[in-house]
Amino acid sequence: MRTEICERFGIEFPLLAFSHCRDVVAAVTNAGGMGVLGAVAYTPERLEEELRWIDDHVDGRPYGVDVLVPGRLDESAERAGRGEADPDAMLAAIPDEHWRFLAGLFEKYDVPPPDLDQARRGGARGGTRVTQEGATELIDVSLSHPIRLIAGALGTPPPLMVEKARSAGIPVAALVGTAEHARRQVAAGADLIVAQGGEAGGHTGEISTMVLVPEVVDTVAPVPVLAAGGIATGRQLAAALALGASGAWCGSVWLTTEEAETSPAVKEKMLAATSRDTVRSRSRTGKPARQLRSSWTDEWDGPGSPGPLGMPLQIIVSQGAMNQIQKIAESGNPGARALANYYVGQCVGLMNTVKPARQVVHDMMQDFAEALDRLNTISGTG
Repeated sequence: MRTEICERFGIEFPLLAFSHCRDVVAAVTNAGGMGVLGAVAYTPERLEEELRWIDDHVDGRPYGVDVLVPGRLDESAERAGRGEADPDAMLAAIPDEHWRFLAGLFEKYDVPPPDLDQARRGGARGGTRVTQEGATELIDVSLSHPIRLIAGALGTPPPLMVEKARSAGIPVAALVGTAEHARRQVAAGADLIVAQGGEAGGHTGEISTMVLVPEVVDTVAPVPVLAAGGIATGRQLAAALALGASGAWCGSVWLTTEEAETSPAVKEKMLAATSRDTVRSRSRTGKPARQLRSSWTDEWDGPGSPGPLGMPLQIIVSQGAMNQIQKIAESGNPGARALANYYVGQCVGLMNTVKPARQVVHDMMQDFAEALDRLNTISGTG
C-alpha cells in the first residue's frame, strides 16, 4: 500500500496500534503495521525498560510512544501543586468524602479493601505522571530511543515537547475530537492528526468517527490524518481511507489479544460484551473516558456519589482501588467482578475471540482486501 502514512514510516499496512503492552507494540510492528506504546502508566525508569525491550524485539522496524499531556488539570490540584507534580499536595486536595465513598464501595460489594495509605501513595504517583512536568520526563526517556513518532492527547502539545521532538527529527502526532481542536494542534506544531470519534475507548469527545474524520481532513489538509474510534476490522479501515484518512489508529481491538495487558476477568467481560455495554464516564480519570459499564461506573455516576473529581485527582482516588478490585476479581469474588472494568470502545461488540496480535493484523489486511474487491466490483473496475 502507498498511503502517506505507509511511505512516511516505511510500513506495509496503514495501521497504528496504541497499546500499553510492549508485546502488542512489537507484534504489530513486526506484522507490518506500527505499534505505539502508551506511556502514561509507567515511571521513567520502567518506561526505559519497556522501550529497551521493544528495541530488542523489532529489529529496527518503526514504533512510537504516546504520552498524556492534559491541557487543563483540576484547579485545586494546580493550586495545591503550584504548577509542580507534588504528590503530597495532590493528596491533600482530595476531599475526605471521596475516600469515605470509596471505602463504602468496598464494603457494599464485599471486596477486601487495599491498604489505604499505600493505595493513596500509588495513586498520587500515577497522578503526577499526567502533569506536564511528569510527562516531560517520559518524553525525555522516549526520545532517547529510536522511536519514529511521539503522540500526545488531551491538549495541544506543549512547546517543549514539540521543540524536543523537532530537535530529534521525530514527528509529533496529536489526538483530537473536533475540527477546531485539530486546527489548534496543527498551529501548535503537530505533524500528524488522529481524528478520534466518540466510539473510541479511553478519553473521547462526542462526535462520531464517520462525521469527524472528513471534517478534520478538510480542516488540516495537507497534514495527514489517521482515523480512530470504533475501528476493529479491515472494512472499517477501508471506510476510513474513503473518508480521506491516510490510515487508522486502533486501540481497543488489541485488548482481547493473547498478549494484552487486560486482566483475565475484564477480558472475559469484554468478550461477552456488545457495543451497547460501554459508557463515557469520568469515574476513572476525572475526564470523560469510554470504558466498560460496570458497577464502578454506575456507582460513581449515580445519585449517591459525591461526583468524580477532576484530573488528576480522580486518578489518585481510583487507581489503587481499581488495582485491588481487578486483583480480587481473579479469585472469583462476585463484587469485585461486578466493579471491574477497563477502557474500551464500542467496537468491543466485534471483539469476540482471543487471538495473537499478529493474527489480528493479518485478519484486518484480509478483510481490507476483500472490502476493496467489493468496491471494485460495485464500481465496475474489478
